[in-house]
Amino acid sequence: MRAATAPFQEEFPYERDEEAQVTRREFCNFLGLTSAALFLGSGGFAARAAWEARSAESFSAAQVPGGEVLAPNSALNFNYPGERDSAILIRTADGAYHAYGQKCTHLSCPVYYSRDHQRLECPCHEGAFDARTGNVLYGPPPRALDTIELETRDGQVWAVGRKPSGTEHAT
Repeated sequence: MRAATAPFQEEFPYERDEEAQVTRREFCNFLGLTSAALFLGSGGFAARAAWEARSAESFSAAQVPGGEVLAPNSALNFNYPGERDSAILIRTADGAYHAYGQKCTHLSCPVYYSRDHQRLECPCHEGAFDARTGNVLYGPPPRALDTIELETRDGQVWAVGRKPSGTEHAT
């Protein structure tokens, strides 16, 4: 082994006696403590997510501007529940209203309504969602779009809640 490294000894001096040795016991202790810390950390995140899921989030009602004059087989973008939360209101060919969060569940690209195909499409990775249910029709999205609950009050369209989708995927 020394003969093979001798030509490089001048450029890369290496003395085995000076190197700090790690014993098998120290290495196993390091692995055990690191694994325990990662396990406890991920357990904490899981507990927090479970706690937050139990608390019901309340949303205030907001009128969808222009929703009452939306023509059948067309869509309108709006913000709900906050100013930075993009959503899309769809009025299907039969006149029914449906609303969804506008972020694709794959990588959060904005979806748009295709009048020709009467479905929501994601231009980034060619995913598609059913305009009536928000369920995945095809493509990489792992779950349906988040649903925005609607009410009609005195001819006006109102967004009254937002429901996260499950993990359904159409086959």
